[in-house]
Amino acid sequence: MSTRLDHRNPLVFDTHELGRRPGALQRLSRTVDAPKDLGIEGVIGVPEGKPVELELRLESVMEGVLVTGTARASAEGECVRCLEPLRQEVAADFQEMFTYPDADDRGRPAEPVDDEDEDILYLEDGMFDLEPVLRDAVVLALPMQPVCREDCAGLCPQCGIRLDDDPDHHHDAVDIRWAALQGLTDSLGTGEKDNMGGAEAGVDEKQEK
Repeated sequence: MSTRLDHRNPLVFDTHELGRRPGALQRLSRTVDAPKDLGIEGVIGVPEGKPVELELRLESVMEGVLVTGTARASAEGECVRCLEPLRQEVAADFQEMFTYPDADDRGRPAEPVDDEDEDILYLEDGMFDLEPVLRDAVVLALPMQPVCREDCAGLCPQCGIRLDDDPDHHHDAVDIRWAALQGLTDSLGTGEKDNMGGAEAGVDEKQEK
């Protein structure tokens, strides 16, 4: 059985004023604290407790209450290119139907909900919880790969310096094949010098004799 909704929860809304009169409308504005894990974990999200502004339109229809709205908040994350912290305003639109249950006189479902109906959201005692709808909407509105700027140059792959801080930064490209030959040349040069030194020493010895 589902947990009873708490009317004191700011993300729980009461639809009793609408009644069951198809076509009845109600508009609501509310600012709530962001719930935990509102976003894409490890990428970007709205920090817990930060304000989320809600603009809602509740419409009574035959099946239940159709909720249309927009959530606005400030999300925080990290640029995927330069790894600098970033902040981005997000506006998430959503629309969801909250269905009237086949209820007893206490407003609770008279029969267990079938597995195939798991995606259906039901009104409970004339109330609905917006949190799962809000969470899905915000996640869809956030970028999977946030960047601080569209033209962010990122980090140098060799030394990690932020390229926007030093636009002229570069490293001399070295072909690994030439680098190997250069190393061989250096080693041969050193050997020849040693041999020459030995030869000169031999000549000196002969001259002394």
